[in-house]
Amino acid sequence: MADVIPEIDPNAPRALQATPWPRWAAPAAGVAAGALAITVGMLVAAIIDVVSPIDAVGSEVIDRVPKWLKTLAIDLFGTNDKTALRVGIITILAIAAAAFGRLAWRRFAAGVVGFAVFAVIGVAAAVHRPNQPGSAVIPPTVGALAGITLLALIIRRRPPSATAAEIPGRSRVPLGWDRRRFLTTTAAGATTAVVAGSIARAIDRQRLDDVRNSAPEIIPPAAEPTPTTAVAAGGAPSAGASGDNPGGVAELAQITPFITPNDEFYRIDTALSFPRADLDTWKVTIGGMVDTPISLTYNDLLARPLVERTITLCCVSNEVGGDLIGNAVWKGVLLADLLAEAGVQPGAEQVYSTSLDGWTCGFPVEVALDGRDAMIAVAMNGEPLPIMHGFPARLVVPGVYGYVSATKWLDKIELTTWAEEEGYWVPRGWARDAPVKTQSRIDVPRRGDKIAAGRAAVAGVAWAQHRGIAKVEVGIDGVWAEARLSDDVTDDAWRQWVYEWDATIGKHIIQVRATDKTGETQTEELARVDPDGATGWHTRKVTVTA
Repeated sequence: MADVIPEIDPNAPRALQATPWPRWAAPAAGVAAGALAITVGMLVAAIIDVVSPIDAVGSEVIDRVPKWLKTLAIDLFGTNDKTALRVGIITILAIAAAAFGRLAWRRFAAGVVGFAVFAVIGVAAAVHRPNQPGSAVIPPTVGALAGITLLALIIRRRPPSATAAEIPGRSRVPLGWDRRRFLTTTAAGATTAVVAGSIARAIDRQRLDDVRNSAPEIIPPAAEPTPTTAVAAGGAPSAGASGDNPGGVAELAQITPFITPNDEFYRIDTALSFPRADLDTWKVTIGGMVDTPISLTYNDLLARPLVERTITLCCVSNEVGGDLIGNAVWKGVLLADLLAEAGVQPGAEQVYSTSLDGWTCGFPVEVALDGRDAMIAVAMNGEPLPIMHGFPARLVVPGVYGYVSATKWLDKIELTTWAEEEGYWVPRGWARDAPVKTQSRIDVPRRGDKIAAGRAAVAGVAWAQHRGIAKVEVGIDGVWAEARLSDDVTDDAWRQWVYEWDATIGKHIIQVRATDKTGETQTEELARVDPDGATGWHTRKVTVTA
């Protein structure tokens, strides 16, 4: 049913009556204006190289939402949590823009106020983001003006024609529904929005390509290559004196290779868009409670002795059996050497680091100095760090969860006390100290696999970084047996395991548990990921058929 504009006088001569607007037209006009506001803001941000309004607001949302909501987002969407956030923000903006269109149809000033409020929110978010210049306020402002302009062109009121003076008591008559003008203006605005958004994305992609291309194509090889050839190349891990099982392990190698490819390595962080570093000006500083502060450029890092280590990283949000874990060959400068050069002062308790986008974390000083291969990494699996994993440099600290140690897009490191600084996640309810827990996972058979009776492989990975895996056991319907392990490359990397099972027809429950080199076996007790990591035995129910 069509709405009737209140100002139309039904008693006016027919020639002076405007065609009523369809109910959907004003909200549609608002959505078109909102889309133009967003994409023009993106384009201006890309041109002047500042944070876009969407990313600024989204980052503020990430920083301010409660812990339970962050955890829920990761549980529901995993590594797609940021895409989900963007979709959520755009959906909210579309609903709001539709409401603003409706308001503008009744009273144009009210619609203008709505767009202005969103501009103010965008400006406030941009101003609050770290390392952003004052010009970051321009994109949301220009975007809002573009949206208001389009709204005015679609929903506009004009003085009546001369004959309208014949209507008693009427000084203004709104322009009625003009289908052609509405469709033409709205389509032009929508097309402009699409073009602006496409150009903005193209500019951003080119800048990211420029950043990638600014890194050296070849980083000098480490003095000692990492002994991962047997499994890194996709072959079966050695089974030692027990022989091997090519069928089962080959299947595992296809599903979970020993070395996780860069583009498959999990990503969990708070950055809605990747911080970009100019290698001509970028540097990382080490200061705080040190005798001699250090400042290192990218070339300074590459000129130092680089070590190459195979290290498994896992997220504290990884559920039992989850996939927020990966194993890579990292290359960089040992943190202990840099701290020794700087001279750690007595009383320093934590290594507190900050990223280019303002994210922070901290871990105990002794973790950096106890002999483990904590490093400022500049390469991953033989390539300069991918931007999504922290280019130009990041921290890699084996044995502690990433939320207290794995700072990407590294900006500075400070030696300080626990009382002086808190990392991003600690005041949000996560534990201050976060050693990685001994865990294991079943990868074969996968969920939904059909298993035929007879010899079958049960295989997966186990990890206990900086302690190492000594044993993995597989339980079939409560009966436990020891699995065979792959070569022990390093205590800081996961180990693949395989168990040969004589599967019988029927339903079965498979479980796995690992024991680290300290003699501690992972607990059966189920615990949530918060505040310091999940626990429990990974369990899989399977059906074996004839």
